[in-house]
Amino acid sequence: MKLHWKILIAMGLGVIVGFLYDNSLSQDNTFYDLIILLGDIFIRLLKMVIVPLVLTSIIIGISSINDRAKIGRMGLKTLIYYISTSLIAILIGLSLVNTIKPGEGATPISGAEAYDSSQLQSTSIIDIFKRMVPENPIAALASGDMLSIIFFAIFFGLMLNFIDTKHSKPILGIVNSIYRIILKMTQIILKTAPLGVFGLIVKAVSTSGLSIFKELGLYAITLISGLSIHLFIVIPLILILIVKVNPIKHFKAISSAMITAFSTSSSSATLPVTMKCVRDNVKVSGETSSFVLPMGATINMDGTALYECVGVLFIAQAIGIPLDASQQFVVVITALLASIGAAGIPSAGTVMLFIVTEAVGLQSDVVAVWVGSMLAIDRPLDMFRTMVNVSSDSVGAAVIAKSEGEKLYSD
Repeated sequence: MKLHWKILIAMGLGVIVGFLYDNSLSQDNTFYDLIILLGDIFIRLLKMVIVPLVLTSIIIGISSINDRAKIGRMGLKTLIYYISTSLIAILIGLSLVNTIKPGEGATPISGAEAYDSSQLQSTSIIDIFKRMVPENPIAALASGDMLSIIFFAIFFGLMLNFIDTKHSKPILGIVNSIYRIILKMTQIILKTAPLGVFGLIVKAVSTSGLSIFKELGLYAITLISGLSIHLFIVIPLILILIVKVNPIKHFKAISSAMITAFSTSSSSATLPVTMKCVRDNVKVSGETSSFVLPMGATINMDGTALYECVGVLFIAQAIGIPLDASQQFVVVITALLASIGAAGIPSAGTVMLFIVTEAVGLQSDVVAVWVGSMLAIDRPLDMFRTMVNVSSDSVGAAVIAKSEGEKLYSD
């Protein structure tokens, strides 16, 4: 049975069991406490892999730009495209979540640890950029200061390209090995998601009833709306204005990659199909596609970036903590940078969501319950945002190829 079906079954069982308990019954009940423990341990396991996963994945992604000439020309154009489209996606999500306000008026989860609003990070824009540069990267890793960790990882990855190969290759080999181990750990942890979701849904339903699903429904509508705007308006505009091609022609050319992305929820697993579609149908050269697409599968996550922005603001609204302009700016920057480190595997964006929540100081029991509840309905949303990620990668390859003077879509 597929994992997403197991999660849906666990969610259903969690609703039923949650109804069997109310706040009075859940007090001093050992069985109830054990169920809740499942959710707590699952969240702690997810948080356990965040720092090493982000550090290693960003270093590998940035260091993949291993040709200095390409860094100066094709690499710069590729980075500008990827950063621009991710930023547009985030701003779309930011606008929608502030307009629709899907989490506003949510029933408090009374069984969860109360949120202390003094934890929120509220600083000026100048201080935010200052905070990005760590005085001590080891201390940043130990404390989980995500902005500093991401900055250090990007800087470290770039510098690997500017030292002799005999020195960089062993380091990159170690980093890649650590990344593979952490990725395997993450995959195994995500396999325990049904148990974790069961515990988290029991906790949510036993303390808030079914009202939590109303907010989750509005959250899903907000996210789907944002992804649809990006996929069916922003990306076609890029194709029309820059690539000078009918968007329908491009979508037909990459239809196999889009279907594979939707069905697998994995940018990495879809990469071979994407490369075949882009080379054979879009007619992008092997040199360009082999540079742009693997880099995109690692660091270009438009759908994931949009999801992280919408998810964090939704949680803040649900727990009744409004984020001011500077805090929302931190969300935008962190979502942009964290999307670089999002592993191309199903539901990896949920792991990365904790990066953004912690960057603005949203750290409490109630935040974890909301993240777990969001995971329960995440599979179809993950499928859609992966399709957006892969579609943007393919358009990026076409944009860069066009700028390099290549003739595209030729018969």
